[in-house]
Amino acid sequence: MHDDEIKVWDPLVRLFHWLLVAGFFTAWLSGDDWLTVHVWAGYLVAGLILFRLLWGFVGPRHARFSDFVVPPAQVRAYLADMLKGRERRYLGHNPAGGLMIVALLLGLAAISLTGLALYGVEEQAGPLAGLMAGSGGFVEDVLEELHEFFANLTLLLVAIHVAGVLWESLRHGENLVRAMITGRKRAPQADT
Repeated sequence: MHDDEIKVWDPLVRLFHWLLVAGFFTAWLSGDDWLTVHVWAGYLVAGLILFRLLWGFVGPRHARFSDFVVPPAQVRAYLADMLKGRERRYLGHNPAGGLMIVALLLGLAAISLTGLALYGVEEQAGPLAGLMAGSGGFVEDVLEELHEFFANLTLLLVAIHVAGVLWESLRHGENLVRAMITGRKRAPQADT
């Protein structure tokens, strides 16, 4: 720990983040080949999303949606400043990062819902099995396409997220991956 660092990310946000990484990639890599692993990884992701939605309202300051979900105009202004190389450093998530979190949560929620519905149709199992009973092949095909679409879209969002983290780390001379492990970031200067 450095003297100029302060705690930003609480242990539950950090645990959520890394479990989500593991759950998403386990589900994505297992696909149709290892259905049991895929399903349990999907349940983990769905449970984590529910936790994060709750924690976004009751967690500590930088975990709360009110800390990083901002109006679209503020995101556009931040991105314009970024393109000009004059974006300010944020202790928590910057406006673009906040938008990415919302996009990732929505993508992961869509994957989870379509996966649960598809599992109910194909395997007559899971919490939506009763609701999906008797659905025809058309519903199964649509759910399968949607599930795959949202998985691939979320994978693209993850790639953009990682690129943004690397960019922000370089721009502000700060290892954000380490910050998501330790929970600590460089303390703001008087002007940030």
